Amino acid sequence: MKKQFNILLSVLFVFLLAACGNSSEEASGSSSKSEPIKIGFSALPSWYLWHLVEEKGFFEKHGVEVELVYFPVYADSLSALNTGEIDGNSQALIDTIAPLENGIELKSVFITDNSNGGDGLVATKDIQSVEDLKGKKVGTEIGTIEHFFMLTALEQAGLKESDVNFTNLTVQDAGTTFIAGNLDAAGLWEPFLSTAESEGNGHKLITSAEFPGLIADLFVVRKEIAENRQEDLEKITAAWFEAVNYYSENEEESLEIIAEAAGITVDELAIGMEGFELFTPEQNVAAFEKSDSYKSIEYTAEENAKFLQKLEFIKEIPDMTLLLDSSFIENSHE
Repeated sequence: MKKQFNILLSVLFVFLLAACGNSSEEASGSSSKSEPIKIGFSALPSWYLWHLVEEKGFFEKHGVEVELVYFPVYADSLSALNTGEIDGNSQALIDTIAPLENGIELKSVFITDNSNGGDGLVATKDIQSVEDLKGKKVGTEIGTIEHFFMLTALEQAGLKESDVNFTNLTVQDAGTTFIAGNLDAAGLWEPFLSTAESEGNGHKLITSAEFPGLIADLFVVRKEIAENRQEDLEKITAAWFEAVNYYSENEEESLEIIAEAAGITVDELAIGMEGFELFTPEQNVAAFEKSDSYKSIEYTAEENAKFLQKLEFIKEIPDMTLLLDSSFIENSHE
């Protein structure tokens, strides 16, 4: 009986070892299979290009799994990246600076675009200059690129934020509030800028076209993603720029695909896209070269940071070389 019991224990032990081995293999297999990279984006015409990347199958073509996460409120995408809810985000360069100062380590992957009239202030027709905004009710979303642009325009005109009756609203709400006649001016990006102009019986008081290079938009990721998923990020970069090229060669078809996915009209999207210059790989490489002009992304970042520091939005100017990384665009463009 004792012999039989020992045999039974031996069999059970072998079974347990086999089970543990299988569990280890399964665990190893599940851990080796990477999760999709979560990419956030918001209602900016140039960032809607992610829809084209997905719809044309460019992610699959380049062998990378991606989950696109749309944020109706842009500020929510910034928070999601900062807290690690998403891996990467499409966002304005200036909105990336404060997190860096707060110890949130981010890395740029590539420049998506430069605003060339895609951001601006819409105002009632009786307001003919930025100086005329003094004492007027102006709305935009605090802490975003539109807030920065408004402050830049005010400073150039010799005004401060305290010189206007500032109202904090999301960009979308600022647009609809202007259309309803409850704001004298609003800081908006496209397509809300042109919509507010036409439906609100207003006019574009000043746009980013008058500040070339000031507003750069990036695709950025958390540092750990940059370190652990570099090959995947290079594939995402290649997929994005294939979409940029496809758009340039097939604009009409691309607008239809993107507009349907975004839930807006082709005309709205077409007008909005006119305000943004999609960057090619070559323009990205050139932008990472150092110079004392807004053609350099490092110079632009430092100038944006100086402005934020002056307004006491940040205390110290972070080291921009810790953010700016040209390796992804260089490796994917070889």
